[in-house]
Amino acid sequence: MATTPTTTQHTDPRAAADTRRLRRVATTSFMGTAMEWYDYFIYGLFAALVFDELFFPSFDPAVGTVLALLTFGIGFVARPVGAIIFGHLGDRIGRKKTLVVTLLVIGLSTGIIGLLPTFDAIGFAAPILLTTLRFIQGLSLGGEWSGAVLLAVEHAPAKQRAFYGAMPQYGSPAGTLASSGIVALVTLLPEDDLMAWGWRIPFLLSFVFLAIALYMRLRVEESPVFTDVVQTQRAEQPKAKLPLIEVFRHAGGRVLIVIATVLFASGGFFLMTTYAVNFGTGELGMEPWKLLVATMVGAVLEAIGIYIGAKLGDRWGAWKTVVFGGGIAVVLVVPIALMLGSGVEVLVIVAVALGIGILGIPYGPLGTMLSELFEARYRYSGVAVSYNIGGLIGGFVPSIAAGLALAVGSAVLVIPILLGIIMALCVVGGLIAGRVLSRQSETIAA
Repeated sequence: MATTPTTTQHTDPRAAADTRRLRRVATTSFMGTAMEWYDYFIYGLFAALVFDELFFPSFDPAVGTVLALLTFGIGFVARPVGAIIFGHLGDRIGRKKTLVVTLLVIGLSTGIIGLLPTFDAIGFAAPILLTTLRFIQGLSLGGEWSGAVLLAVEHAPAKQRAFYGAMPQYGSPAGTLASSGIVALVTLLPEDDLMAWGWRIPFLLSFVFLAIALYMRLRVEESPVFTDVVQTQRAEQPKAKLPLIEVFRHAGGRVLIVIATVLFASGGFFLMTTYAVNFGTGELGMEPWKLLVATMVGAVLEAIGIYIGAKLGDRWGAWKTVVFGGGIAVVLVVPIALMLGSGVEVLVIVAVALGIGILGIPYGPLGTMLSELFEARYRYSGVAVSYNIGGLIGGFVPSIAAGLALAVGSAVLVIPILLGIIMALCVVGGLIAGRVLSRQSETIAA
């Protein structure tokens, strides 16, 4: 008697292999960026909490804080440089190989920060070494996020690009949770122990995270889109020697659009984490662990927002979701301002958490929108350079906020005003990107 084939018997082995490959890419994209952001966040938190005393003790405390936050911003100066270097490599030698290098660079530079002698031991050489390592961190991050997004988007099915393209974005809340949690634990140490050795622990843990993330990343396959580009170039024309030149030749206006749109991803985030922690501890006298709990709650809210944004991105379109999420954030700036101005600790914690969380919806589909704006042959360079120029500007938002607070004598209104401006730029940039993509679709259809 003939048997009826089961569903399992009809399962396409290639489809199962593709699913496993896609999950591996998604996991490695998430893990790599989670580690990158963990490394970046712990620097920002310690810049706000202790680096002024450890590396700038010869200055007035307020000035030392500004200087410590400026070293945080130095990493963002390096990001466009790293974007040029790693964007070029990503378009020339591939996404995977480039991402292995970025991971090694930031993991090692962060771990070495944990081994640095302080100002009391070697004088002004200490802040110079700290700033140098911070610059190297920034070089790596200049190529990491964009490459991870492209690897995920270029592997994903057409109807799930926003969902899989959001996987690297989850690295942001995951990195926040890990860094805030570990920093919260070490800040519970007696102050003398924290200043002597406790602050080093989160940095040294980077060596462990590097080993795990590197193992996972080495197992991922190259982007099929990049493979197709290589084959096409071999058949039709040689590779462009400088993909960045092609970006500005063919898509210079789109670079400007991206810069305005993505400012919230760095400027808004670090305003609500690095600067808000400094504001709460310095001006309101709150204990550091309470504000770190706020950043952890905010990270959970951000992750939820990223998921919502990714799902909406596949349903509505990436740029529409970015605009929608940015608009919600603009509206919520008012209650955030009122809660911060109240000075009530519980309300301040809620304001910080909400300020981080509202960034999630536009952040979810952001990478997918950016990948749609640039052609595959120079996509890595286009996304990396434009995203990280925005990151450069955003990286100085905490120090700008600190300077404004010194000038006006209060930081209560600085946070909501800056956040409102940043999210309004996100909305405007997203709307312009939508018009560009609509015209692009019409041209292709014609």
